[in-house]
Amino acid sequence: MISSHGAIYENREIHHVAYRCKDAKETVLWYQRMLNMDFVLAFAEDHVPSTHEPDPYMHLFLDAGNGNVLAFFELPTKPEMGRDPNTPTWVQHIAFKVKDRQELQEFKEHLEKNGVEVLGITDHGVFHSIYFFDPNGHRVELACPDPDEEALMRKLDAVKGDMLEEWSRTRRAPKHAAFAHQKELSGQ
Repeated sequence: MISSHGAIYENREIHHVAYRCKDAKETVLWYQRMLNMDFVLAFAEDHVPSTHEPDPYMHLFLDAGNGNVLAFFELPTKPEMGRDPNTPTWVQHIAFKVKDRQELQEFKEHLEKNGVEVLGITDHGVFHSIYFFDPNGHRVELACPDPDEEALMRKLDAVKGDMLEEWSRTRRAPKHAAFAHQKELSGQ
């Protein structure tokens, strides 16, 4: 059901998020080994169901936890994967939530032991995260809540509208939420 404002009232879940992959089997094995995701489903077709375009593909689905599904397409007849050269690599990514900083540190160590280059742990104020790339070149983030997340979220919620308005007028970073990074800058 959609309200007059366009908001969806029921089923507010994302069914799945889909990316392209270079090699379906390599992708499944990597996500199983590195992030402990289960391989739950695969489709392989010679025609695209929505467009009826003749194009063989493999569509696979991984369990990202809590009903979240990460999907990939391998498209062997299409030109090699690329990325938007006008968008920095740090912008487009998918982030998965982990329980706490200890689990984040354990994933960081696990990934590094398996040859994955990891950036972070980065303190974003309200959450902490690590970044790395999957074998397809997609940037992945693992994030855990900050112990003060609830209080910080209340403060951030109070300034979000003003920040958006100032950004919209100036295209400069408003300082309304500078408090979220103060503990990082002060070394706490």
